[in-house]
Amino acid sequence: MSEIKLPEVELNIYSKKEPVEVTVVENHVATKDSSPNFVRHITFDISGTELVDNIKVGQSLGVLPPGKDERGRPHKLRLYSVSSPSSGEKGKKHLISTTVKRTVEELESKIYLGVASNYLADLKPGDKVKVTGPSGRRFLLPENAKDFNYIFFATGTGIAPFRGMIQELFEQDYQNECVLVFGCPYRTDLLYADFFEEMDQNKIKFHYLPCISREDRREDGSKYYVQTMLDERNDLLAPILAKDNTLIYICGMKGMETGIYLQLLSQGFKDYLEIRKELPENLNDIPKDKFKRFIKPSVRVFEEVY
Repeated sequence: MSEIKLPEVELNIYSKKEPVEVTVVENHVATKDSSPNFVRHITFDISGTELVDNIKVGQSLGVLPPGKDERGRPHKLRLYSVSSPSSGEKGKKHLISTTVKRTVEELESKIYLGVASNYLADLKPGDKVKVTGPSGRRFLLPENAKDFNYIFFATGTGIAPFRGMIQELFEQDYQNECVLVFGCPYRTDLLYADFFEEMDQNKIKFHYLPCISREDRREDGSKYYVQTMLDERNDLLAPILAKDNTLIYICGMKGMETGIYLQLLSQGFKDYLEIRKELPENLNDIPKDKFKRFIKPSVRVFEEVY
């Protein structure tokens, strides 16, 4: 396998104590159809800051919402993954994007609105935002990115870095295999669907595998999740996984990685994992809360779950 060479990156050019102000230039819905979930694509103009040329796709920006919490303390910093390629949104290095889902929850019969997500979702072009970063040094494409095949697994806004990574790969005359497996509850929750569908139609080496958990059913009646695609589309994925230059990236809801790793083990793709303890005969007997005592990802797997 080719050596995986991650790029050297700048970290925390701007801190919480010394953030930088950037300008919103774009804020629009990222779902294809009307959805009960509100997810927005937001683009910032970072002109005149040291962030220009110093953010790689896969890194994150911190956002500082204005105001104070119930205790009178400034609101906490929140990190958001960059969803534009390293070359910038639409090839403009002074523009970077992120993907934001409004947090709306009911807690003890009261509606709770996520402070940072709703602040960002309400912004309009011309508004100013205080940001920090960049942060993150591992969830990156290798310097020699074109040497590898990729299987990207995403749920929800975990798709953000993959939008930028896929754009970046195919801007570089990429010739290897690239698969995006994206999971969401309903068809209305598909993010950037037009872009990925067009890529799937026009790029022979790109494969888009959406899986809808609360609408579609597999032949055995079970639900579609990102990990079930390893079985459902074994015809496509197994030959790619069998190649020694394939990398896996996982981003989204914490816990999704467990199902993926169990599927990889059951199909014999052990090179993607490090076995830390002797496994039970039935892999499903591994306690979910102790899973990482038994298994952890190898250098061929990049994981960012939350």
